[in-house]
Amino acid sequence: MRADARPVTRSLWRDRDFLIFWCAQTLSVAGDSFALIAVPLLILDITGSVAQMGLLTGVSGAASVAAGIFAGVLADRFDRRRLLIACDVIRLVLYVAIPVTWAFGRHVWLLYAVLPLAAAVGMVFQVTYVVAVRGLAGEKRVTEANSMLYATAAAAGILGPTLAGVVSGHLGPTAAIAINAASFGLSALGVLLTHPSRYAVEAVEPAEPTPDRRPWRELLAGAEFLLRHPVLRTLTILLSFFIFMTLGLTDIVIYRLKHDLGQPDSVVGVVLGVGAVGTMAGSALVARMRRMLGFGPLWIGAQIVSGLAILSLGLAGSVWGVAAIMALYLACVSLAGINSMSLRQQVTPAHLLGRVTSAFWTIHFSLGPVGAAALGWGAARYGATTVFVVAGASCLLLALIALATPVRQRHPEKA
Repeated sequence: MRADARPVTRSLWRDRDFLIFWCAQTLSVAGDSFALIAVPLLILDITGSVAQMGLLTGVSGAASVAAGIFAGVLADRFDRRRLLIACDVIRLVLYVAIPVTWAFGRHVWLLYAVLPLAAAVGMVFQVTYVVAVRGLAGEKRVTEANSMLYATAAAAGILGPTLAGVVSGHLGPTAAIAINAASFGLSALGVLLTHPSRYAVEAVEPAEPTPDRRPWRELLAGAEFLLRHPVLRTLTILLSFFIFMTLGLTDIVIYRLKHDLGQPDSVVGVVLGVGAVGTMAGSALVARMRRMLGFGPLWIGAQIVSGLAILSLGLAGSVWGVAAIMALYLACVSLAGINSMSLRQQVTPAHLLGRVTSAFWTIHFSLGPVGAAALGWGAARYGATTVFVVAGASCLLLALIALATPVRQRHPEKA
């Protein structure tokens, strides 16, 4: 019997393996948020250069995208439980190397060696993670599982940066990075405590053709499935343009708060924290709203509200107005994102899910850095309000286009 065909006999709240996995990944996300704050602080502490920080981010992002090309093949061909544990152990060692080395002297080159490699391993983990969730939850419960995982991840994203700032302020950024390293150990332990059969690599069904095992065909199999599936093909195209218009949006919000509204860094942190509450709310509601509305109406509706929220950011004249709109925007991003990811998990054959996931992320994020640079240039030249109007109108246009495509279907997973 295929893993996603298992009968659903109990709630996820009573599923021991899923609960252990859920708790471990929540702690790991909290650890990641420590690095999100500590690494930039460490770079600025050493070099005082924002350009260095941007360069390191760019190099790490490129390593992550490159790893995405191969991550799906690894997730579909190797023991997923061992792969998750191996990724966590490797990242633990990489991040531990930073505070250990810093004890004997500062070496900026180490960051350029460690962080891109950690980002590449992290991409392999993320692709395998998406595949593993379907195995742990089953096809019928995958939206509920994603909702639980992303809701607590959002909560960790609220508390983590605050604690990271406290730790970095009292003990230094390397101490916060050490906490991030320890979180990978907890994640590995959590996966180790779950049952191996929940991560099994599904065999190709007898009725399906034998896959072409030539290396280049292995790498293209995920992209080919995306292109053949009418809903996933359209989603991939629409979401690639969506990420082009929104990846740099947080930077423009920060620019709006600092430059236009004259707010200090502490207020920026509060606004982004309120936004994270929206992410948590959207994650908690997505499973229920998917059952009520169906896939298409929920995805398109969330995109319409997202576009309107972005437009409103250009008109908001107060800090709390910006905070409230960011919460609404990020709630809709969660609703649409978890909804589309769950659909990919449901409609993709189990033996292809890793490659389809990595193909989607590689295509999806490829335009993001260009878009972020364009938004930053636009804000500097024409002002944040103009950027918000253009980005919001573009997102509304994408939602209207979706209405004329197969994305509008309520239940494409049943086709």
